[in-house]
Amino acid sequence: MTTPSPIGTADDLRALHCAHATTALDGVEAARLCALLDGWAIVGGRLERSFAFADYYETLAFVNALAFIAHGQDHHPELVVGYKTCVVRYDTHSARGLSMNDFICAARADALVAGRA
Repeated sequence: MTTPSPIGTADDLRALHCAHATTALDGVEAARLCALLDGWAIVGGRLERSFAFADYYETLAFVNALAFIAHGQDHHPELVVGYKTCVVRYDTHSARGLSMNDFICAARADALVAGRA
């Protein structure tokens, strides 16, 4: 069982940096952290959100900015890119489940679209 973290807001998550050695969160803690993030859901053991954009250019600008964030965190999402949409999915292969890293990066993706990244 994972000890609950003192994280209470999405901004708390965004302020953290991904750790290289991480463990899977239990379902209760993963659900609690997911509830802090707007539009995200745990689907098939992954943290997932679909982002909508005005056009393809805006979609690709988001994808490129998210790639920059992913590189800096050394934590890379699965992306499904459409003309006006991008589905972002996080999980931590080494932990065989969802880790704190997934929620940190999801919060940073949210900040990116909110113009706060």
